[in-house]
Formats: sequence, C-alpha cells, structure tokens
Amino acid sequence: MANLIDFVNNELSAKKDFPTFGAGDTITVFYEIKEGEKTRTQFFKGVVIQRRGTGATETFTIRKMSGAVGVERIFPVNMPAIQKIELNQRGKVRRARIYYFRELTGKKAKIKERRR
Repeated sequence: MANLIDFVNNELSAKKDFPTFGAGDTITVFYEIKEGEKTRTQFFKGVVIQRRGTGATETFTIRKMSGAVGVERIFPVNMPAIQKIELNQRGKVRRARIYYFRELTGKKAKIKERRR
C-alpha cells in the first residue's frame, strides 16, 4: 500500500528544478498572488529555518526580519504558485532545524557563509 501511495505522489506531483538548499541558507522565493482578476509576483527573502517532510508533503520554513518584527512563512515545496527559488547565500550551521535562531538579535543573528 505504501508503494502505491509513493508511486502516485511521484507521478502526479509536478517536478520543478529548484536549487538544493537547507537550514541556514538565505533564499528568495518568488510566488504568484491572485487578487481578484489580477495576478502578481511577490518575493519572500529570508533564512531557511527548517525543511520538513518528504515527497508531496515536503515543506520549508523561512524567517525574515520586517523592521524589528520577525516574520516566518511556511511554503510547500510542491506549491504550484511558486515560480522560482534563488539561493542567495549558503549558511554554515550544525543543526537541521535552527529554532534557536528566533531568539538571536544583533550580531549574534548572523550566520556565517559556507565556503564552496
């Protein structure tokens, strides 16, 4: 039964070519918003806090600072409204889920860049 579910998820989900990214990376997500008849593209740039799930149910959480307020947004990887994802900076972190990043302020909130 599990094999059948995996087969359907793999066949029906639209594959998009996104860069590989993980926790600590700074990315920009461009997604489409529909307002009545009009559609526009909006972007959300921030640090990836986590990636969760597998296959069709995989999601990732991005955190950005808007003024002095932290804003987090959860995106499904297979969301049809996502147009593209740009990888701005690779971060050097030692955890897969960096929840501790929420409490950091100032210089402590900077994530070092990973060398390539």
